[in-house]
This record gives sequence, structure tokens and C-alpha cells, in this order.
Amino acid sequence: MDTVYATGKRKSAVARVWISPGTGQITVNGRDFDDYFDIAVARLVVSQPFEITNTLGKIDVKATVKGGGKNGQAEALRHGIARALQLMDPDLRPALKKAGLLTRDARVKERKKYGLAGARKRYQYSKR
Repeated sequence: MDTVYATGKRKSAVARVWISPGTGQITVNGRDFDDYFDIAVARLVVSQPFEITNTLGKIDVKATVKGGGKNGQAEALRHGIARALQLMDPDLRPALKKAGLLTRDARVKERKKYGLAGARKRYQYSKR
């Protein structure tokens, strides 16, 4: 099987991921992986699916990421890579599922309500 496509999401970030067998090169939005994700934790998050499935350095990734911040984008990319790996090799599904990488993390920011300072925070009450 050559190229596999999958989509990953987290908060308001969406990652479109194409994976193919190769040398482990990761390209995000046309830039090198280490150049795009300058935070070490984000790089660690993205490499999780490869470490769990023992495919580190064996698969090339080309991805486009939109929306959210760097951490949300990294987690969306991780989700997309995990889904693509599962499509490429169905035998990897149990390991990815056990690690919780196939589940879409549905937590998003709650909307601000009128009459309040934020989603739940109230303005200070003053008796006089």
C-alpha cells in the first residue's frame, strides 16, 4: 500500500495527514517537522503513534494543519497519524486504541455567556 490519508482533530485544530512507507521524514505545512514544532513537548506528542507501533523512521508524513495553537495542532496531527497508521495496517489498531490515540478528544472551549465575564465567571458583586 502506498499513500494513506486521514484527518485528525483537536479543539479547533484540524490536521490532514498523508502517510507512506519511507525514511521517517515529516513535513508540516511545507516546512520541516522540527522547524514547525519548536516546542519539544509538541514533537514528543506527534511521535507517540510511531513509538507505540514501532514504526519510527519507517514512515514518511506529509501534513497540513489549520486552526488552533501549536499544542492543539500537535495533538490533531497525532490523532491523524494514528488514524492513518490504523488504515495502513489494521493489526496496529489494538495498540493505538489501548493508548487512546484513536479517540477524538472532544473537549473544546466553552462559549462566553452574556451577563458574565466569561463562560462561567461572574463580575464582582458589590453590595454598595
